[in-house]
Amino acid sequence: MATDMHRLVGTSEDDEEMGMDVKDEDDEDDDYEENGGEHGNAPGMVDIDGGNGIGAATSDNRFQQYQQFQDQVGTPSGGTRRSRPLEEKERTKLRERRRRAITARILAGLRRHGNYNLRVRADINDVIAALAREAGWVVLPDGTTFPSRSQGQKPAGGNSAVVTSPSSHVPSTQTPSASLRGIASGCRNPLEYNSSQTKGVFIPAPSPYDLSSSSRSQASMVGDGEPQTDNRPLIGGSVDNVDEKQIVGMHPRLPERDLAGTPYIPVYVMLPLGVINIKCELVDPDGLLKQLRVLKSVNVDGVMVDCWWGIVEAHAPQEYNWNGYKRLFQMVRELKLKLQVVMSFHECGGNFGDDVCIPLPHWVAEIGRSNPDIFFTDREGRHNPECLSWGIDKERVLRGRTAVEVYFDFMRSFRVEFDEYFEDGLITMIEVGLGPCGELRYPSCPVKHGWRYPGIGEFQCYDQYMLKSLRKAAEVRGHSIWARGPDNAGTYNSQPHETGFFCDRGDYDGFYGRFFLSWYSQVLVDHGNRVLSLAKLAFEGSCIAAKLSGIYWWYKTASHAAELTAGYYNPCNRDGYAAIVTMLKRNGVSLNIPCVDLHTLNQHEGLPETFADPEGLVWQVLNAGWDVDLPVASQNAFPCLNRVSYNRVLDNAKPMNDPDGRHFSTFTYLRLSPLLMERQTFMEFERFLKRMHGEAVLDLQE
Repeated sequence: MATDMHRLVGTSEDDEEMGMDVKDEDDEDDDYEENGGEHGNAPGMVDIDGGNGIGAATSDNRFQQYQQFQDQVGTPSGGTRRSRPLEEKERTKLRERRRRAITARILAGLRRHGNYNLRVRADINDVIAALAREAGWVVLPDGTTFPSRSQGQKPAGGNSAVVTSPSSHVPSTQTPSASLRGIASGCRNPLEYNSSQTKGVFIPAPSPYDLSSSSRSQASMVGDGEPQTDNRPLIGGSVDNVDEKQIVGMHPRLPERDLAGTPYIPVYVMLPLGVINIKCELVDPDGLLKQLRVLKSVNVDGVMVDCWWGIVEAHAPQEYNWNGYKRLFQMVRELKLKLQVVMSFHECGGNFGDDVCIPLPHWVAEIGRSNPDIFFTDREGRHNPECLSWGIDKERVLRGRTAVEVYFDFMRSFRVEFDEYFEDGLITMIEVGLGPCGELRYPSCPVKHGWRYPGIGEFQCYDQYMLKSLRKAAEVRGHSIWARGPDNAGTYNSQPHETGFFCDRGDYDGFYGRFFLSWYSQVLVDHGNRVLSLAKLAFEGSCIAAKLSGIYWWYKTASHAAELTAGYYNPCNRDGYAAIVTMLKRNGVSLNIPCVDLHTLNQHEGLPETFADPEGLVWQVLNAGWDVDLPVASQNAFPCLNRVSYNRVLDNAKPMNDPDGRHFSTFTYLRLSPLLMERQTFMEFERFLKRMHGEAVLDLQE
């Protein structure tokens, strides 16, 4: 069959690249047609079961009756099987081979040019699902497909509103209908939003670096059989994790402050994750240019974009490809927008909200196959290739270089390549990635290993390099027996009270617990200090920022378990962020804190047993930074789609009655998307933008 296939359509690089494993359906097609198609067996079934079909038989005799029926229709003596000509069978096989060849080329084209996140062994169903989601339809895992709510509200003969700014004086093609509870009808519910944002469904596969069989089975279960829950927390500042209560949970008619004349806070918009594809090519430049022009028309200050290590230095050490970013930056310059750039030293595709897959560089993956301890490792021996372990910061295991040297070389190459943009002031800030999702934290909550909100996560200190550091610290302390991780800290989805380590009066506050957590958190601070000191050298004279994570669940418990596993030593009797902001201050680095748009009440309504307090966490971190005169930037955690969410951001960005007049240095809106460009949501965004800039608006709610 393979030979016939090659003779018919030839071979191509795309076909080989696909590695498709399409099921051979020739025999099935033969049986299907020989039995008269889908309903060909109906008469026989009626005869056997007295008019009710096989399905009407009792459980005791159903199988026996079915066997009798197969004997009748499947033997020559039964006389019911139609002999099919050989030529017809060959034509059926030929049609099937052509179909498979077309499928292979469609998949290759979508991956190469459309940046669709299709799995390697995708079939035509995956293609149809991806295209349907791109068009705004909802496709459930079982194949059920239906139009989104916003689609259902469109008039029969037209599309949604034209993507224009309200201030651009372009007439809209659609008048928005009345809103529900103050929210525009154009806003989709969480399921609809995710479906419109994600090109295909990415289910993380088990890591090839996992050693334990239990890890493989667990990852397989999560990827194939376990339904994805809607309890999605803030991990990596993902804006695709939409909680419906975030959108319509509070009454919108709340009094608003008049912010006219208040300090000007620059607002940037984060570009899509896949704006640059895996070949370092700019995706859909014409469409992006139109969107950027709309942003410019309402006085957005600039855009933020990820510079992915796995794209730029993909194939060989110190061989950098900046082509796609050059074209993007030139486009931004021509529109007179500013740029904030993220040095992204982590992979994309393993967390909620990731709609593209960007792994670490191939040459790093090759090293990881022979030495998986270059990645963070949990107690069960599962390696996480989301980012490099901090244990190799000073170990020459990356083709003769240490991890911090690799980061420095990458940053220095970027600085040299785009020197003119720095000199012209186009690039206003560099955010340095320091861990998973670009945040300074441990990857304690990996979805690919089965974690689900509100699990406490697990400590990530079991690779050989981290254990070596732990042994050294225990020996210095004089207690070699402490050179181990806690054995009663639970698993990824445990709750604090279920563990001996994190429960009230648990081991976390004992002598060993305090030693271990001090070492664990100090490794985090030391890693940040090493990388940021080199970033300061590479980007001398430029504004540099570092992002922390908003681990707000279990914040109202004594241990703050989820924060502890992430590396923030912040129990109720200790300020775990003071040491971090002190390190940032020493390096002259700004602080970026997400989740300023979250509301504690909404979190309690969803899962009251998690003792979540995003507002309390935000204020602790904000004040820790402001107390040392550190510039504080921020971004939203979930999509801000309405006035309620924007007002929540404004309350944090410009605190009321602050005697020192403190406010955010910048704010980044996550993320540019078709949903933001819808007429009603964009009008709310423009209104928010004016208030962040200290301009007057005429429709304040009293």
